[in-house]
Amino acid sequence: MKHRIFIILIFIAFISIFTFIALNNISKNTNLKKLGEAIIPEKEEKNPLMIDEMRAKSYAGSDLTIEQELGLSSNYKKYIASYKSDGLKIYGLLTVPQEAKPGKGYPAIIFNHGYIPPEQYKTIEKYADYVDGFASNGYVVFKPDYRGHGDSEGKPEGGYFSPAYTSDVLNALASIKKLKDPSVVSSQLSIVDPNKIGMWGHSLGGHLTLRAMVISKDIRAGVIWGGVVGTYQEIFNEWWSKRVGPTFTPSQRERQANRPTRQSFIEKFGEPADSNEFWKSISPNFYLESISGPVQLHHGTSDETVPYVLSEKLYNRLKAIDKEVEYYTYEGADHNISSPAFELAIERSIEFFDKYLK
Repeated sequence: MKHRIFIILIFIAFISIFTFIALNNISKNTNLKKLGEAIIPEKEEKNPLMIDEMRAKSYAGSDLTIEQELGLSSNYKKYIASYKSDGLKIYGLLTVPQEAKPGKGYPAIIFNHGYIPPEQYKTIEKYADYVDGFASNGYVVFKPDYRGHGDSEGKPEGGYFSPAYTSDVLNALASIKKLKDPSVVSSQLSIVDPNKIGMWGHSLGGHLTLRAMVISKDIRAGVIWGGVVGTYQEIFNEWWSKRVGPTFTPSQRERQANRPTRQSFIEKFGEPADSNEFWKSISPNFYLESISGPVQLHHGTSDETVPYVLSEKLYNRLKAIDKEVEYYTYEGADHNISSPAFELAIERSIEFFDKYLK
């Protein structure tokens, strides 16, 4: 009898130890905590890319410093200017109209360029015709380079899995409000109307524009050409999964290894899904109710870089919640909406900004 009791006690002790170890491992692996008798999940880990996290952050920018005067072009002056973003010195192309300043200041456009290999990027190259279209029509235009591009400080981190470039364009937005007249020595008066600032974006820059418009209330209107504007699931299904993998140079491979990547996010959060709370939390498409202003979308039907279905889906979402949105497709046009479609697309873009910013 004593022998049987001894065996039972040993068995109970063994079960108790095993249960303690198992619960301890569960707690470590699933980040659980005990509250009274109930085991409940810890608060979900925050990620700086989450829209709510980015809304909670401050984007003060800085005064714009004129680094170089590039001369007069038709009816506006061009400069290379710099500002601060997250403590980094970021360069950009700045244009200032030569026509008389309106009473409250010039309207302005933050111009978000698409992907260009950072080591090949130069401030005064690419997008010259696009910038000229807006600059020659009375707009202050500022095209930030993004960190790690050209002479800008910092490392290039990409726009889809890091908040870095979105921070750069939001700090550019804050900085353009402080622009003093570069042609007047010791000028102290801002020449930009802070209530008339729009944002233009192409491709990657379109993604940044949409993100910025659900984070900041200060963007009065947005125009997006060939934008990466789908949910992460749509981007994955319609774009990433259909692309042929790029051939990276050694420097590009090194950059990939030192920044947040699609693969690192998939390994941690699973494949992108619109039903997944994390993927929803980083996608502007799930925050469209609070978009800051009207949106105009442009996409070429022969765009082999970014499928036009992404713009189409965004247009349908915005229409479904009664937001002001326009959508134009260009039959046979490529990713850049090149000529002859370019002239029509830029004309529509200028008219749209004129409607909401002038």
